[in-house]
Amino acid sequence: MTCSIRHSQRWLQIENSSPDSLTPLLVNVGSKRLAGTRSGQKSRMDDTSGETNFYSNAEGYWKEVPPTVDGMLGGYGNISGIDINGSKAFLRKFLGEGEGKTSAGIALDCGAGIGRISKRLLLPLFKTVDLVDVTQEFLDKAKTYLGEEGKRVGNYFCSGLQDFVPESGRYDVIWIQWVIGHLTDNHLVEFLRRCQKALQPNGLIVIKDNVSYKGVVPDEVDSSVCRDLKIVRSLVSRAGLSIVYEEQQVNFPKEIYQVHSLALR
Repeated sequence: MTCSIRHSQRWLQIENSSPDSLTPLLVNVGSKRLAGTRSGQKSRMDDTSGETNFYSNAEGYWKEVPPTVDGMLGGYGNISGIDINGSKAFLRKFLGEGEGKTSAGIALDCGAGIGRISKRLLLPLFKTVDLVDVTQEFLDKAKTYLGEEGKRVGNYFCSGLQDFVPESGRYDVIWIQWVIGHLTDNHLVEFLRRCQKALQPNGLIVIKDNVSYKGVVPDEVDSSVCRDLKIVRSLVSRAGLSIVYEEQQVNFPKEIYQVHSLALR
């Protein structure tokens, strides 16, 4: 699955909440009724009894999303070019020959959807790209959407990332964009550990995602969460990885949450 762009007006802006209150807030935006948590409140995604629903509801949501670029980006298809250009500039800082550089051999696109990132970012830079997504319809669409360059796709894996085990030592880059919000904290940590084992020497894991202003903000529409940057960094550390470079995506619409890219090893 891919994860929708985070629209800050659609989400509860919890930096204005009283931190000593543990009462959930409900806010109506258009026809959608979304839940938010105040600072310090435990997210429902880590409630064991709700974990199954957390994943099954997300799968159900994405099965209803059209397999288009606009669908992958939650109606923000117009920012795809800006996103890809920012990602190319970020990734090129690491690719090349020589000590400490990352080879451009095989990349993994996590939460690939129809292959938007594979088509515009990874296939132009890497010899081979694998795609993994939980929605088979998206992967089926990718086979035509990628066109002639799709011949350089090694594998299409249909799996949720909480269950996916990438092949040990296969990848130079593992790209994880707009999808970590569909994993519980523990599953994200475990997945990152598996990704670390799947890297080639000097390989790189990249997380690119929205970050909330404070705490964890759940979205009941697509059954996901948005974490603040401090929490994301702490989960990366729990996985035994280090952040070697980090930057904020620029030129995105002001109404969406900030998007940060983190390069991990």
